[in-house]
Amino acid sequence: MKAHTKETQATMTPEKALAFLKEGNFRFQRNLKANRNLLEQVNDTSDGQFPFATILSCIDSRVSAELVFDQGLGDIFSVRIAGNFVNEDILGSMEFACKLAGTKLIVVLGHTSCGAIKGACDDAKLGNLTKMLEKITPAVQQTEQPEDTSLRNSKNIDFVNDVAKKNVELTIARIRKESPVLAEMEEQGAIKIVGGMYDINSGAVDFYE
Repeated sequence: MKAHTKETQATMTPEKALAFLKEGNFRFQRNLKANRNLLEQVNDTSDGQFPFATILSCIDSRVSAELVFDQGLGDIFSVRIAGNFVNEDILGSMEFACKLAGTKLIVVLGHTSCGAIKGACDDAKLGNLTKMLEKITPAVQQTEQPEDTSLRNSKNIDFVNDVAKKNVELTIARIRKESPVLAEMEEQGAIKIVGGMYDINSGAVDFYE
């Protein structure tokens, strides 16, 4: 499989980009990798890059977007931060990726059993981590179940995963609210913004479209 070119990127639509990622995750789950020559892709992308998607995911070592979606060099922009939330810098990076570099899809990818989400659920305090986890606190607060406060912590994995999903939803809402550039592109159909959850047990990504 060749690296994407200006011509192949131009034929990409948001729907086609999402289909590419779904197909890649299908291959990943079955240990079927696309036939790529990565060194050839190094050479092919040396003069430019034409990725088709931008993926915001957690820094978790088990959730590498390139591997999870079976993509090669120059295929995707990968933004990684613990808890997969956005700030001004990440929004700016996404605007560059979509408006200037031509990607057609933004995916906010959470994952099950997320350590950052667990920390936020437990209101953990540790240096700069404290401020970072505060970005996820709204997801904890807005996750309705369970009402029993003794179950609203990292020991309840169902609660943790519900918070992770809510965090994805709130992150997408922030992208649309805080980036007029991306919101306008989505309204015009130039891009699509979707969420997803990676299951660390199965390797499957469940998309929220």
